Amino acid sequence: MSTGPLVIKFGGTSLGSPARIRRAARRVASHVRRGRQAVVVVSAMGRATDRIVRLLAGVSAGRPDGREADRALATGEDLSAALLAAALAGLGIPARSLRGGEAGVWAEGGFCGGRIEDVDPAPLRRLLAAGTVPVVAGFQAVRDDGETVTLGRGGSDTSAVAIAAALRPAECHIVTDVRAVHDRDPRAHPDARPIGEMDPLALLVLAEGGARVVHPTAARLAAERGVPLRVYHHAAPLSGRGGTVVRVVPALEAA
Repeated sequence: MSTGPLVIKFGGTSLGSPARIRRAARRVASHVRRGRQAVVVVSAMGRATDRIVRLLAGVSAGRPDGREADRALATGEDLSAALLAAALAGLGIPARSLRGGEAGVWAEGGFCGGRIEDVDPAPLRRLLAAGTVPVVAGFQAVRDDGETVTLGRGGSDTSAVAIAAALRPAECHIVTDVRAVHDRDPRAHPDARPIGEMDPLALLVLAEGGARVVHPTAARLAAERGVPLRVYHHAAPLSGRGGTVVRVVPALEAA
């Protein structure tokens, strides 16, 4: 795996309670204390996005304005970022929460359907150089006109992989609610088998086939940009060992 910065993305289940946020902070702190630079990307807590969607529908007769919808939806990730940064500070780890645009994530496209166009790593590199952990709100970016746009469901995965690609060489950990990538969805198939190591293209096939561990857009970007991934459960050892390693396997590298 890479010896560059480590990007750790926490899904909503991983941040679903104060205890889980504190555990996420301890995970990040364990890497930082071993001398690793870390950038964190977060989803909204639990079902916060669903609650925001219901609120929007309730106040707008089911037809929310796109701009206001994106500004409301982005608050879920903003809150997660601030809470996790506060938890890190409580452990003595300097941290700063950032909205997507503040972290250098630029997008194009309409409201509620933005696409990452570029990531300027300079804001993140400045914080890392100062010994501060950036905690980035995923799922959101800023357009050239200064407007915030969201990236659609699974957008935080894409935010994390895009940031890791911009900080290259870097690796990306996806902390989720399953212990590894499986050959089938373990939520629906109790006999699904975990996969210890796999090629990025194999992950992409699974993701596009409906596996919900890594969003297909993020899996495609990781394969295209050569970003190594590790996928594991939020209760896994703080070192991040185990789970599934996604990288070009040596046999393919030598072919």
